[in-house]
Amino acid sequence: MDTFEKLFEPIKVGNVEIKNRIAMAPMGILGLSTERGGFSKRAQDYYVARAKGGTGLIITGVAKIENEIEKFHEGSVPCPTMDPGHFMSTCGETVERVHAYGTKIFLQLGIGFGRVAAPQMLVGQPVAPSAIPNYWNPSVTCRELTTTEVETLVKMAAESAAIAKMAGFDGVEIHAVHEGYLLDQFTIAMFNRRTDKYGGDLMGRLRLPIEIVKAIKKVNGEQFPVALRFSIKSYIKDWNQGGLDGEDFVEKGRDIQEGLTIAPILEKAGYDAFDADAGSYDAWYWAHPPIYQKHGLYLPLTEQLKKVVNAPLIIAGRIDIPELAEKTLEEGKAADMINIGRGLLADPDWSNKVLDGRPEDIRPCIGCHDGCLGRGFQGKPLSCAVNPACGREDEYSIGHADMVRDVMVIGGGVAGMEAARVATLRGHKVTLYEKTYELGGHVVEGSVDEFKEDNARLLEWYKTQIKKLGIDVKLNTEIKPEDVKNSKADVVIVATGSIPVMPNVPGIGNSNVATATDVLLKKKPVGKDVVVIGGGLVGCETALSLAMDGKNVTIVEMLPELMSAGIPVPHANRIMVLDMLKFHNIKVVLNSSLQEVKDGAIDVIDKNFKRNTIPADTVVISIGLKPDAKLYNDIIGKVPNVYAIGDANSARNIMAAIWDAYELARSI
Repeated sequence: MDTFEKLFEPIKVGNVEIKNRIAMAPMGILGLSTERGGFSKRAQDYYVARAKGGTGLIITGVAKIENEIEKFHEGSVPCPTMDPGHFMSTCGETVERVHAYGTKIFLQLGIGFGRVAAPQMLVGQPVAPSAIPNYWNPSVTCRELTTTEVETLVKMAAESAAIAKMAGFDGVEIHAVHEGYLLDQFTIAMFNRRTDKYGGDLMGRLRLPIEIVKAIKKVNGEQFPVALRFSIKSYIKDWNQGGLDGEDFVEKGRDIQEGLTIAPILEKAGYDAFDADAGSYDAWYWAHPPIYQKHGLYLPLTEQLKKVVNAPLIIAGRIDIPELAEKTLEEGKAADMINIGRGLLADPDWSNKVLDGRPEDIRPCIGCHDGCLGRGFQGKPLSCAVNPACGREDEYSIGHADMVRDVMVIGGGVAGMEAARVATLRGHKVTLYEKTYELGGHVVEGSVDEFKEDNARLLEWYKTQIKKLGIDVKLNTEIKPEDVKNSKADVVIVATGSIPVMPNVPGIGNSNVATATDVLLKKKPVGKDVVVIGGGLVGCETALSLAMDGKNVTIVEMLPELMSAGIPVPHANRIMVLDMLKFHNIKVVLNSSLQEVKDGAIDVIDKNFKRNTIPADTVVISIGLKPDAKLYNDIIGKVPNVYAIGDANSARNIMAAIWDAYELARSI
C-alpha cells in the first residue's frame, strides 16, 4: 500500500537481501530452549509465527557461545557449542521453516553476561573483565577472566558462528557492545580495569569485539553478515543507578561522544550492520523501555550515529507504531531498518496487517513487561501480557468450537472484552453487558496520563475488534441475578471487575478524600498538597500524574519499600518509577499507616508507634482493589456454567485479566 511504501522496500545487510525493512528485535527465549542448548518445539513455532506474519528479518534471542567459562544452568539459553548436532538439528529445522515465508534469520551470539548474570541462572561465581560487583547482588564480586579465557571466548565465537552457518542461518549478530553485557563491559572503562592486551586505552578495550568479528569472518568468509548489537550511550549515573532523559548527571559508562567514536572503528573491523539502542542494566529502562518511555526514544541518538557509519542501521526503541516507523524510514536520518521487539510478541502479524492496510488491527504492546521479562524473573517461559498465545503458538491457538453456544459476558473491562472476542472467534453467539456508558473498566482511568497512552491504544484496539466482530454490546445495562436466571445463556462469564479498598479510619468519609480513580478521571477537585496512601504501582503512578500536574505530593506506604507487595513489578518498570519519583521531588514516607484524616492534614503512625502529621489538601486512597463478586456469589450454584474472571475472580493486573479470559473462552 502507498502509505507504508518505505517499510516494504527490500534492503541488504552484507550480501543478504531482506524483503522488507522490518526486523524482529532479539529477545531472550527464556523457557523455550532445550536442556541441550537447542530450540524447543515452542521456540520453533514462536519464530515461525513471526515469519508467517511478514517479518523481513528475524534476529533470534541470545545464544551463548560457550557454557564452561561462564556456566549457566542447562536449558537457560541456547548454546551452539554445548551439543552442536542437537543445535543444528533443532535450529536448522527452524531456519528451514522461516525461509519458507521468504524471511531471513540471524542467530544472536552472546559472548557472556558478566557482572549482569542473574545468580539463579549461574552455576558458580560470576565472571567479568575485572573484579567488580555483580549487578543483582553487589556483595558478590565477579572473578576476573584470564587472558587465556578471553582468547578462548574469541575462538568459541568463531566456532559458534560456523555452527550457525552450517545450520542455515543467514548471518549472526554479536551480543554485544550493548546494555552492559560482558562484551560491553570490556569496552567501558568503568568496568574494565585490566592491564593486559584487552584493557587499558580505548583500542585495548575494543580489542575483544574487533577480534571476534575478524575471527568469524575468517571461518565463515567475508560475505557472511555479522551485525552488532550496539548501545550508543549507557545512561549510568553510578553503580546500579541510571539516569533519566532530561536529568543532569555525569555519564560513568559510555557517553555519546565515545559511542560515536568507537562505531566507525568497529565498522572498519568488519561489522556489517549496527542494531542500535541505548542503556545498561544500571539504567534498564533505556535498554528495555517501559510504558513510561516515549515511542522512538532512541531516534535522537541514532540520528547522530547514522552520520558516522555507512553500514545499515537497525533501530529499536518502542517504534512499533506503523506511522512512526514509516516516517523514520522516509526521513532517512536515523534508521535503515526498524527493529520491533515486544510489538511482535503482542502481535506476530504486525507486518502483514500494515501491508494489508489495517494497522488498526495491530494488538499493541503496553510496555508492562509482565508477560515477557516479568515472567522470566519468575522462572516462567517467555510470553506476552496481551497475547497469551505468545511462546506457545501451536498448542494455545484459537480453534473453532464444535457446538455454537449462547455466551453471556457481564462486565466490559479488559477481561470481559477479551472473553467476548475469543468466544466470538470460536464461533459462539456472544452478548456483552456493561453497566456504565463505556467499555474499559479500570483501563479507562489507567489511560488518561500521557505516559499511559499505550493502555489507551489497547482499549481502542479492543473496541475496534468488538465492532469488527459484530459482538452485541449493551451499555448502561446492569445485570441482576434474576436477569441471569431468566436468560437462555449456555455459559455465563462474570467479569464485573473490582472496587477500591478503603481503610476504616476516622475522617475517611471527608470531602477531601478521593480514590485514585476519582483523581485520574477528575471526578473530584485536587488541592495543592496531596498525600497518596499506598505505595503500590497504582499509587506511585497516581503520585507521578499529580506531581506532573504541579501538585506537591507525598506517598505514605506501610511497608519498608515501594511496590514491594502483590504481583511483582518488572524490574525495568520498577526502577524507572522510583527514579521518576525522585526526579519529580515526590516525598516518600515508609513503614507508616494512615491513622486519621483531618481538615487539611492527616495523621500517620510508624512501626515504632510514633505519630506524625502531614499537610494534605487532598488525600488519595490507593491501597488496593477487591473483587466486585456480588453477582457471581448470588448466581453460582444456581445456574450452570458460571465463571468469574479477571478482577471479579482476584484483583490483579491487565495481564491476569486477559489471560483468565483467553483461557476460559478458548475452551468453551
